[in-house]
Amino acid sequence: MQSRSLARELALLVLGQIPDRKLAYLPIDQSIEGLLQKALDTLTQHWRDGLDAAAAELEKAQQSLLDSEPQGRDSWNSGSGARVRSHMHICLTSAEQVLNSLSATIELPSLLTIASQEQVRRDALNRVYLVIKEKRAIDSCLDNAMEAWRLSRLPRIDRDILRLAVVDLSTLNTPVAVSCNEAVELAHRYSDDHGRRMINGVLRRLQDATLTPFS
Repeated sequence: MQSRSLARELALLVLGQIPDRKLAYLPIDQSIEGLLQKALDTLTQHWRDGLDAAAAELEKAQQSLLDSEPQGRDSWNSGSGARVRSHMHICLTSAEQVLNSLSATIELPSLLTIASQEQVRRDALNRVYLVIKEKRAIDSCLDNAMEAWRLSRLPRIDRDILRLAVVDLSTLNTPVAVSCNEAVELAHRYSDDHGRRMINGVLRRLQDATLTPFS
């Protein structure tokens, strides 16, 4: 499961390096390998940035707690005491969020090892190749699943998340629930609130559609 998720994320990052107008015409050759390495470097930096941001937020929360420490017993009984307690609650909530972020990035060494495995790289490249080869059919399928909207109006990252989901559903025989959950997870990592809602809606309609393999 982890290998497949990483392959899908690497494929998303590779697609993001190719101008959308060139996707349908790009030769499928060894040049994609170079883009895959760039995608891996981008993902590595993303994890490292997450660790740095978590460390900075944790330090900030710690300092806020120190600054809000009450000066004497009477402080807790005064109006300012309630404000202090409220501020401490906010700081603790922030610290909890930081710890959650750390838990998502602390496995960086093992994730890098998995992402470098040949099987994961082949899986990522296969997804990219399928999107390139069948872009017109995939985009047509997505346009049909969108109500009063067009795929071309979505941000590029959202289009690629949906394209990869269609490849999963139509060609790679990935279970529907898994395909949709993985796409939603990518949306949470790379899209905004509006994009996540749109992707969720399209995925729900795709679940009810009959998709035939493109290749």
